[in-house]
Amino acid sequence: MSIEKMRFVKISGDNSRLDDLVHTVTECGCFQPEAAGKVFSSSVSMGFLPYTEENPYEARLAEIQALLKDSGYTPDFDEKAAGEKLTDDDINRIEELNKKAEALAQRKAMLLEQKKKCEDGLTKFSHFKGLSVDLDKITDLEYVRVRFGHLPKDSINKLNAVFDRCPYFYFVPCSTDKTDYWGAYFAPRNRIDEVDGIFAMLLFEPFEIPGAAGTVDNIIKELQNNLTIISEQIEALKDEGSALQQNEEEFISKAYSKLVALNEAHQLKSYTLHNGHYFMMVGWVPKREEKKFLDAVNSIETVSAESTVPEEHKYDPPVKIKKVFGPLKYLVEPYKFYIDMYGTPSYSDIDVTAFVAITYTILFGIMFGDMGQGFVLAVAGFLMYKFKKMGLGKILIPCGISSMCFGFLFGSVFGYEELLDPVYHSLGWSGKPLEVMESVNTVLLLAIGIGIALTAFSILLNIYACIRRKHFGEAIFSQNGLVGLAVYLAGVNFASGFMNGPAPLPNSICFAVIGVGAVLLMIKEIPIGIIDRHPDWKPTSIMDFILQNIFELLEYVLSYLSNTVSFLRVGAFVLVHAGMMMVVFSLAGESKNIFVIILGNILVIALEGLLTGIQALRLEYYEMFSRFYNGDGKPFSPFTSKKTLVGGKQK
Repeated sequence: MSIEKMRFVKISGDNSRLDDLVHTVTECGCFQPEAAGKVFSSSVSMGFLPYTEENPYEARLAEIQALLKDSGYTPDFDEKAAGEKLTDDDINRIEELNKKAEALAQRKAMLLEQKKKCEDGLTKFSHFKGLSVDLDKITDLEYVRVRFGHLPKDSINKLNAVFDRCPYFYFVPCSTDKTDYWGAYFAPRNRIDEVDGIFAMLLFEPFEIPGAAGTVDNIIKELQNNLTIISEQIEALKDEGSALQQNEEEFISKAYSKLVALNEAHQLKSYTLHNGHYFMMVGWVPKREEKKFLDAVNSIETVSAESTVPEEHKYDPPVKIKKVFGPLKYLVEPYKFYIDMYGTPSYSDIDVTAFVAITYTILFGIMFGDMGQGFVLAVAGFLMYKFKKMGLGKILIPCGISSMCFGFLFGSVFGYEELLDPVYHSLGWSGKPLEVMESVNTVLLLAIGIGIALTAFSILLNIYACIRRKHFGEAIFSQNGLVGLAVYLAGVNFASGFMNGPAPLPNSICFAVIGVGAVLLMIKEIPIGIIDRHPDWKPTSIMDFILQNIFELLEYVLSYLSNTVSFLRVGAFVLVHAGMMMVVFSLAGESKNIFVIILGNILVIALEGLLTGIQALRLEYYEMFSRFYNGDGKPFSPFTSKKTLVGGKQK
């Protein structure tokens, strides 16, 4: 994957042909407009002004959306209808349909309110099934008042003591749940305040029950009947709404398409400048579609267009990533998900999706090397993408396959370390290529080696990116340039020799490279500023400059060291994975309890799979991306009718 070259296009013409231009731009679907007022700021003084008219079509589209809100119907975008004029009859018919839809919505809202009242009534009355008297008779008593509610079970035991002091009430428990008794208490009218205070102290919570006549059982039965009738009426309203939508489906689709076309035309006009007679429009087009677009625009009478390369313009072009074709796309394209999380590359940057796809997949496979568990991850990723359309699922597929490959090298299948021995013997090998728990030093040294290789390659990528941006000074003298690479590799050579490892260069050369490189890194701002023509490259204070760059040099050295050592986590996770499976088999005992082994594998896949994914991504972002990737670009977003859809689909 790479970044497509862009062209900056300027369009001008007679104001009467603006609608034709809008139609052409929309059909091409490869033009991203820029605000012409920012580019031609001096034209404002010449009478060119932006379009400021209110968009009347946006509200109409909202009406269509409201009309279809509860129907579940998705209108088709009809390109033929989009080219037709929106008539007064269309507007009147839309308004009429909206009135009908609003009337249905109001009736539905009223029925839903009634349904809720019935449901609330059923909930409340169900607590008082023990009352076998008519509620209207006890609530209308002349000398007695009644309160309905509930109180904690602990308070029931206190009622007898309270009754001895105040025998002016009678509590009737009706039902109970885990914590409370539900019921009602009766008291004389002239003593009700006193009794209310007593029950308040007992934590009694009163509430009003809906007014009704008859016994509780009869009321509940009546509410259930009402609920059934209301539910049937709601379903009938849904059918009525569906019938309305089906009868008007063709008109809605056409009106919708007309409004989308008019709305997008008005939106595109808002990017232009005009003086009443002429207009000006600017934007971006991919280089490979430049000729097609210019030919289409220049074919419009009294409209002309010309293109320039981005370097001739002060505005940063948008970024469009080229698609990958062939089998490689199944590995590369899923990782665009991670790139988007970090940020879109700038136009002068490099697209690192392929780099991430390869390195992340390999790092994940090394840290999670198990053939059986890798197969489970791959299947889980396939199912996640197939049924949930999760971008992460597409990433798990190659990661699972990578885990299977490294699991073969480590000889692990769901933690069984001897299961692949017959395969190795049939290949003429004495055993598995790498016995993890018996080669701890080897695993950790390989992890450091991977870190050195990826750090060096990241610096090379930054050098290439700087050359693309024409920042030659930075490519040579920065800590992530040629000087930084030389210092880093010389340091690696010295450290390797010090630990009795391979050291191609003698220490004298390493010290010379590190010494000269350190000096160049300290004063790097001066040569970078001169070569790349920075206006403020001269230091204002020599002493401040020296002190500041001494500390920065220390930071560079520490970053080289920490970034490299950070890759130890790759080897550590290899050992952790093997260790966790050893624990699982220890818990399974000599009988190798299959239930424990299955449960342990599930736990390891879930826990370590998550941690491995996070740690591999951390290595990408912090140890590699930080050296060469900016991620401050803006994605290419061409103007097309699909951008203005409110839930519809293109025919």
